[in-house]
Amino acid sequence: MNNFINKIYKNNTIVYKVLLFLITAVAIVYLFPKGGQFKYNFNNGKLWQYDNLYAPFDFAIQKTNEELIAEKAAIGNTAKKYFKYNLQTPKDVKTVFEIKINALTESDSLSEYEIKDLHKKGNLIIDKIYKTGFLENSSQNKINNATEIVELRKGNEVEEVSFQKILGSKDVFKIITENIGSQPFSFGENEVLTILSEVLKPNVSFDENYTQKALNESLSNLSYTKGKVSNGELIILKGDIVEGKKLNILNSLKSESESKIWTESNYNWIVFGYAILVSLALLMLLLFLRKYRPEIFENNNKVTFIFFNVFLMILVQTLVIKYNSDYLYVVPLSILPIVLKAFFDARLGLFTHVLTVLLLGFIVPNSFEFIYLHIIAGMVTILTVSELYKRASLFISIGQITLIYMITYFAFSILKEGNASQINWDYFLLFSANGLLSFLAVFFIYFYEKVFGLVSDVTLLELSNTNSKLLRELNEKAPGTFQHSMQVANLAEAAANEIGANSMLVRTGALYHDIGKMVNPQYFIENQATGVNPHNDLSAQDSAHIILNHVINGIELAKKNKLPDRIIDFIRTHHGTSLVYYFYKKEQDANPDIDVNIKKFMYQGPIPFSKETAILMICDAAEAASKSLKNPTSNSIDELINKIVEKQKADNQFVNSDITFREIETIKKVVKKKLMNIYHLRVEYPE
Repeated sequence: MNNFINKIYKNNTIVYKVLLFLITAVAIVYLFPKGGQFKYNFNNGKLWQYDNLYAPFDFAIQKTNEELIAEKAAIGNTAKKYFKYNLQTPKDVKTVFEIKINALTESDSLSEYEIKDLHKKGNLIIDKIYKTGFLENSSQNKINNATEIVELRKGNEVEEVSFQKILGSKDVFKIITENIGSQPFSFGENEVLTILSEVLKPNVSFDENYTQKALNESLSNLSYTKGKVSNGELIILKGDIVEGKKLNILNSLKSESESKIWTESNYNWIVFGYAILVSLALLMLLLFLRKYRPEIFENNNKVTFIFFNVFLMILVQTLVIKYNSDYLYVVPLSILPIVLKAFFDARLGLFTHVLTVLLLGFIVPNSFEFIYLHIIAGMVTILTVSELYKRASLFISIGQITLIYMITYFAFSILKEGNASQINWDYFLLFSANGLLSFLAVFFIYFYEKVFGLVSDVTLLELSNTNSKLLRELNEKAPGTFQHSMQVANLAEAAANEIGANSMLVRTGALYHDIGKMVNPQYFIENQATGVNPHNDLSAQDSAHIILNHVINGIELAKKNKLPDRIIDFIRTHHGTSLVYYFYKKEQDANPDIDVNIKKFMYQGPIPFSKETAILMICDAAEAASKSLKNPTSNSIDELINKIVEKQKADNQFVNSDITFREIETIKKVVKKKLMNIYHLRVEYPE
């Protein structure tokens, strides 16, 4: 048991990666839909590229969405409209009318006979008005066609009537005036007119609940199929165009096949298939890191960061598809390559982006279009996004990415429809929103710097400020070293720009590469302003120890001041495993009979493992050695640089860096040119 625990402890980084791999794979598979997939790919207007297709089983032909929408609209237009007839209202109206008409008294203007006649006419008018019903004003616009037959519900009875027979306010007034007497009205007729105007109330209203219930019943009887395809029946021939009825039948077969595949018995197999595919993608990512980015692979923090971002992109895209797939292209997947390029490099950013898009192809509609569009956009992102610390650069790059999205979608739309008339212009708004959301990359970069302790070009810009605490201290304690670092930074930046390396990273690394000399500044010749060399009082071995220790001291100072690991890498590697030759030779001369241990005079390394650290090694050695030239000329500088670089190559200092011989030659040319500009001779002025 103890041996097992010891093995786990010794291999904790591998164990962590295995756990991270498993957790990420399970989380991604959990997000994926668990339905089966149709084994044929087809698009409207395209050729059927497979063999002749025969129906594998009996299935119904599904109606298209357009057909269903049209049928539902037709049902809605022809569905019965229900109106409610209130039986109590006529009784209440008559009761109130009786009270008011009986309140009239005999007078010179109104005889008892006229009152009885008006009473009779009033009841007759009320009966006529409520025979079919008096419609309330708010229900009059429910029917467009006056001749339409509607259902009038009186209690538990329903009768069909023409809508025009149900009286409106104008119709009621017309019946009153026509039946009350001849105009001009007498005193009594005016009294009855007033009474009827007060007591008459609408008793028919639109019955929303019954109407909707009837509509739902009609819709529930709607058939979603329009025919049947029998087992073995020919569906489409190889080379036929997928369109019209054939397209509809293929869509029906696809839907039926996926529903047959997706059963409880197949659930575990589908999950198992997804698990294999997701695991392969994540395994490719790990293998890429191990082979081409070993420094990242060995850092669990950075591996976690990469896996987290892959999962985050898949999670966001899955949620959007789940709740509203219309917003599929709003998700700014270009954030992933932007962030990874900011912290690592373009190659890793593109590789990770492509794998993420391939995984998303399992869950998105029109997967080929989605994958093609996002891979092209990812390539444009890698090619255009650079120097994030420049605000204009990010604006221009995201504008170009958005434009590529639009152009690619436009091309796909033409291929699908055969012309540009059917383009969905809403997608262009979605792509614009995608571009705006891509600016969140700046926020993510800042957040990740704090959480994962990574460093981006924005942070490098802040660190390269010579007024920062550590560089100001270097200038005060070791002014000669500070000037040397500034010169090396200028040389390295120019060389990086020439070969396409990260100029901001190498410049910042160059500014800090010699901070370890602050511990014993007087032991380095560039800081010996008085001309007194303290090495004269030391043995060669002690002197070498002080010189070699400036790397270790620099690393300690950098960690104490919380410099990022990417900057500390320059301190570690700027001398590689080179030899402090001067003191080694001095020790040999002092002890000719003793075999001097060369390792005591060699830097501990590691050797450079990137283009940027290799550039710094060349520029640092070149700038320092150029100070030894008494009469710097074009030839002497040329010979010196060649000698230094060839020595570094012979010592295998560049074998771990991804730098080519051509790039080394380019760096040499830049360094020579810059040094000649620094040491150029001025015209001697007369006294």
